[in-house]
Amino acid sequence: MNNDLIIALAGNPNCGKTSLFNALTGSKQHVGNWPGVTVEKKEGKMKSGNKNITVVDLPGTYSLGAYSEDEVVARDFILKDNPDVVINVVDSTNIERNLYLTMQILETGAKVVLALNMMDEAKNKNIEIEVKKLSELLNIPVVLTIATKGIGLKELVDEAVKFGQNKEHKSYDIDYGKEIKNEVKVIENAIANSGAKLDYPSAWTAIKLIENDEYINKYIGEKGISESIRGNIQQSVESLTASLGYDPDAYIIDKRYEIIGDLVKHSVKKGKQERKETASDKIDKIVTNKWLGIPIFAIIMFLMYQVTIVLGNGILNGYVNDAFSTLGSWAGDSLKSIGAPDILTSFITNGLISGVGAVLVFAPMIFLMYFLISILEDTGYMARAAYVMDKFMNSIGLHGKTAVSMIIGTGCNVAGIMSTRTLESKKDRMIAILIAPFMSCTARSTVYAVFITAFFGNKKLGFLSLGGIIIFALYVLGIVVAILVGKFLSSKVFKGEDSYFIMELPPYRIPTLKGILIHMWEKSAAYVKKCFTIILSVVVVIWVLSTFPLGVDYGSRDSLIGIIGSFVAPIFALAGFANWQAAASLLAGFAAKEAVVGTMGTIYGVEEGPKLIAAIHSAFTPLSALSFMVMTLLYVPCVATIAAIRRETNSGKIATYAVIYTCVIAWVAAVIVYQLGRLMGFN
Repeated sequence: MNNDLIIALAGNPNCGKTSLFNALTGSKQHVGNWPGVTVEKKEGKMKSGNKNITVVDLPGTYSLGAYSEDEVVARDFILKDNPDVVINVVDSTNIERNLYLTMQILETGAKVVLALNMMDEAKNKNIEIEVKKLSELLNIPVVLTIATKGIGLKELVDEAVKFGQNKEHKSYDIDYGKEIKNEVKVIENAIANSGAKLDYPSAWTAIKLIENDEYINKYIGEKGISESIRGNIQQSVESLTASLGYDPDAYIIDKRYEIIGDLVKHSVKKGKQERKETASDKIDKIVTNKWLGIPIFAIIMFLMYQVTIVLGNGILNGYVNDAFSTLGSWAGDSLKSIGAPDILTSFITNGLISGVGAVLVFAPMIFLMYFLISILEDTGYMARAAYVMDKFMNSIGLHGKTAVSMIIGTGCNVAGIMSTRTLESKKDRMIAILIAPFMSCTARSTVYAVFITAFFGNKKLGFLSLGGIIIFALYVLGIVVAILVGKFLSSKVFKGEDSYFIMELPPYRIPTLKGILIHMWEKSAAYVKKCFTIILSVVVVIWVLSTFPLGVDYGSRDSLIGIIGSFVAPIFALAGFANWQAAASLLAGFAAKEAVVGTMGTIYGVEEGPKLIAAIHSAFTPLSALSFMVMTLLYVPCVATIAAIRRETNSGKIATYAVIYTCVIAWVAAVIVYQLGRLMGFN
């Protein structure tokens, strides 16, 4: 990088690191993945004086071990990419626990600035931290901050810039005792004599080998360190075990906590803390109650979909409808006025504007949904939802963290699959990955919105929107199918020991509008980007297939798309939608679920919502529309999701199985819905 300064943000989950990152970088952020892994990578830009600063938000971790990709990514960036400064964000109300990560970051030799965040909450708990004393003891700058209010941020950045430019830096020396120190030297010499060039500092590597870090043990083998030298290193570890009386890794952990205890003793004063019930405690008594927790979660999600349909799909998208209607008419008239060929006019109006417009018209709904989800996340409720679902998941034999990936998957299946990396058991991880595609993501919501507007948009059940009820029912159906498949995989396919679910519940906080808007845009921007990349590519292909061979009516049964759709359509006869347009649209949905709507817009040659709604209304019945939505919910996820399954499982075979069984389950479910509906007289 050519930036003047690179600052990494590191910290425990729920320490306020994300709030700090948003406050520092604002809208100047980029979200992607770290090279070679699916862990989310966040970078932001900011200026301080004449300095251009890149801020890298590392994954939240409790340690720099190697138990998950998050931890490996965080420590590799600190050790290999050598940021100029690491700002270690610490929750001041839980300083003892947070300082454990601080100890490990200091071990790397990095320049560390400690940000004591949430000082207002610490003050409310009668916790007083002597900043100057802690700074002297650790030999690093320490700054008090309240990220959500912007307090202390300028001082923090100033200290980081000053410390980053300081060429003379003496790192904090963690004294593990004479025995450890001697063996570290022995191992360092062994590594040096091997001639191997390591990416990590030799002293840090030696500590990790003494801790029996599996990742580092494997790493030194890959770097060409011979079996004999590795045997000598193992002898050093065994010698330490004999002299210490127990495993060196446990000894090192105890030493870290001993040092932390001494630091806290000399720099933290805790006043009399009466154990009184906080607002978070009072709310949790209700929302995490074993009888009320799941119904409350269901009601919250139900209301979210009601608001999304009534406001996002019912009111706001009218403005986008009008915009695309005007654009389509203007483009068509302009091209005709200059004598443009009919095929070019068709490409612009029927292909680009109709296809992309049919998807973008539902952007207000997607933005509103992510806005509401961001509020739930930032207040701390989503952590409670995962906790509540954990009890239920355990009752049916699935790991509690599977609930976390399922909840995240409602935003995007790829993100849900990525979140499974925190599961330590291979069995639990494989199950969570393979059921993630059944969750109703926001991409599918685009399809729901079209069909609900066509058949159920203005209908009410009492004072509730029937459309909102149907979307909620689809969401629940996805969860039910995921749980049933997970139960089958757990008992019949994957064998392994059960593992335990540990999750920290952060206190409830009032979210900031800036934070909510940033989170909303981060998630929604992917939808807009997809419209102008994958969806655009798909609709161009669909337009070509709808136009050729030349001489046939556009988007007719005689066109290439009509021929393909007609060949596939009979498969869906039992599900109630045997028209070739529906079949062709489902095939396009393999690329991205939004492409189902874009394809329909291209095939029917309509550039804005009302005309597409009318075309769908003439081709489906309410029952076949419901069956089609069930098919869309459950059949093969998008290409990006399949790629994520392939990457996470490291198996093309498993990814192929995922395509097959999701399609089979979706077809069976769609047929059941349609045939039962007919038997009940709903057609």
